[in-house]
Amino acid sequence: MTSPSAPPSPLLTAPIGRTILRLAAPNMLAMVVTMATLVAEAWYVGHLGTVSLAGLALAFPMMMLMMMLSGGSIGGTITGAVAQRLGAGDRAGAEVLAFHAVLLALLLAALSALVFLLGGSRIYGTLGGVGAVLEQALAYSDVLFLGCVTMWLANALAAIVRATGNMLVAAKCLVTGSVVQVIAAGVMVLGLGPLAPLGIAGAAGGIVLGYGVAAVLLLVFLLTRCTTLRLRLSGIPVSLAPMAAILKVGALSSVNSFCSLGSVIVITAFMARFGVDVLAGFGVGSRLEFLIIPMVFGFGSAATAMVGVHFGANEIRRAHQAGWTAAFYSAALSGLVGGVVALFPGLWANLFTDSQAVRAVCSTYLQIVGPFYAFFGLALCLYFASQGTGRMLWLVVASLSRLAVIVSGSVLLSHLASPSPEQFFWTIAAAMVAQALVGGVAIRLGAWTAGRAPV
Repeated sequence: MTSPSAPPSPLLTAPIGRTILRLAAPNMLAMVVTMATLVAEAWYVGHLGTVSLAGLALAFPMMMLMMMLSGGSIGGTITGAVAQRLGAGDRAGAEVLAFHAVLLALLLAALSALVFLLGGSRIYGTLGGVGAVLEQALAYSDVLFLGCVTMWLANALAAIVRATGNMLVAAKCLVTGSVVQVIAAGVMVLGLGPLAPLGIAGAAGGIVLGYGVAAVLLLVFLLTRCTTLRLRLSGIPVSLAPMAAILKVGALSSVNSFCSLGSVIVITAFMARFGVDVLAGFGVGSRLEFLIIPMVFGFGSAATAMVGVHFGANEIRRAHQAGWTAAFYSAALSGLVGGVVALFPGLWANLFTDSQAVRAVCSTYLQIVGPFYAFFGLALCLYFASQGTGRMLWLVVASLSRLAVIVSGSVLLSHLASPSPEQFFWTIAAAMVAQALVGGVAIRLGAWTAGRAPV
């Protein structure tokens, strides 16, 4: 069975600024709803007490890691690779990649589950989790990773849909899943009528169920309604080559996710030494950084598709224009959010706890780090845009520079007689600036074109 060639993409001639906004808007809506679901999750868990919030602070970064890997690192690579094929008019090649992307998502889901179900106790213990806090972290993590296949599958399918330019379809499916997640998590965490509360495990159960609904909706669209390409689950020989092509770029892209996680792990380990209140306050404050990621992803996914299509058509100059336009939009949005919470930290800190000690730590974190979120948004969007080019090396170096600042700064602070949480927060801010400068300068100097080869 063969597929017809794809017609030239309208993205190649559409106005860049307006097109970025048009493509980003549905993803922004979906990601804002995703953000709201995660806020609701923390709000539900906050009703269980400070120990549960501290347990969530340990486990939440692992959930975000999986979300960033499936939706950002691997998902963005899928979008870029499929978009390049479509930009070159190769519909058949795009469909082969789409089929193998789904297979790869299933394999990576199994690997994720294996790692955290077998090693969760050791992982969270290393982060400083002990006693009741460790128990809460594992209660959340075990349920999440038992059902993590729904997240991997939904994000892979959404990535394929975005590559076709159907951003609104992907957004609608993910929003529907988020609505299901909010309702299900509330019922499972707190209980309703005859349904007994499951505690913190119910929050993870809501995530699994919500992504499951989204995956089904996306699969139906790609199987029956998408005209740009059709996801075929038969008639395509299974081959390692297409999956290797995705992993080649995805593995480099994943370094950013692991660096983000590594940064949080290092700081979390030190925050645990200051006690439960500081750990919980830091967890609530740093949660906003993780929630900015889905917001930037709205522009980032648009940039991935735009840059990928233009690289496929060898329109390199417009690809650069599209990437930088999306990056500046992201910086403006992230900077706005960071500025608001820096001026009014109670808007965020007071949502999750009544503990004045926890609120104070969270407020301090936001006042220090919030003004630097513009750098974080810029660096992250350039990372997404780079996935459309298949050239990720210097963006990886930028991510590593952020981790290097975090690690070296934390080690130096640990040798002080009386280090304070505030000093670690300033280290986080400096690391954001370093990542943005390294990535931005590298792209301006030709990181996207040096030794370029199609994905």
